Amino acid sequence: MELTDGIAAVRAARCYAEAESRKGTADVSLPEGFSEKKGVFVTISEYPSGHLRGCIGYPEPVLALADALRLSALAACHDPRFDDLTYDESKRCTFEVTVLTIPLRVVYESPEELLSKIEVGRDGLILSCKGRRGLLLPQVPLEFGWGPEEFLRHLSMKAGLGPDAWRDPAASIESFCGEIFSEASPCGEVVRK
Repeated sequence: MELTDGIAAVRAARCYAEAESRKGTADVSLPEGFSEKKGVFVTISEYPSGHLRGCIGYPEPVLALADALRLSALAACHDPRFDDLTYDESKRCTFEVTVLTIPLRVVYESPEELLSKIEVGRDGLILSCKGRRGLLLPQVPLEFGWGPEEFLRHLSMKAGLGPDAWRDPAASIESFCGEIFSEASPCGEVVRK
């Protein structure tokens, strides 16, 4: 994805979220390439602390990127982990868009082999086990300084399981990559991470 498309995606996410926080609607025009089906996440963070304020998305390419982006931005305003985002808050937050590749199952024979296949900073991961599912974006372990094992432990807990669930032979791990575009400051320059 070109930087200009990343800038358009972040600006659109902010526009949708600000309109949602005012109980309004937004009319956003996106480039033609946004009609392709893609997975996407919209992350809203407090500034300058970087504390998470909302993060919702579609891991699978089930919708056109334009539609998935709009729905993710709207849902991120109502992330169930937080109070609904207000318009005043949105002006003090940064917006980030992560466009995902298709998740692929990681094939491994042992927990040690799985650890060797994970590249922190490149891989986002999805864990499925015992009817539960958890996802962490590629940037998350970098932000917290996690290595592969700590990444998997937090992924297991994100799925609502114990921290060692990733070691369960019934666990399935998928990996994906993401193109990340983020505001450097609220309403500021958009950069590729």
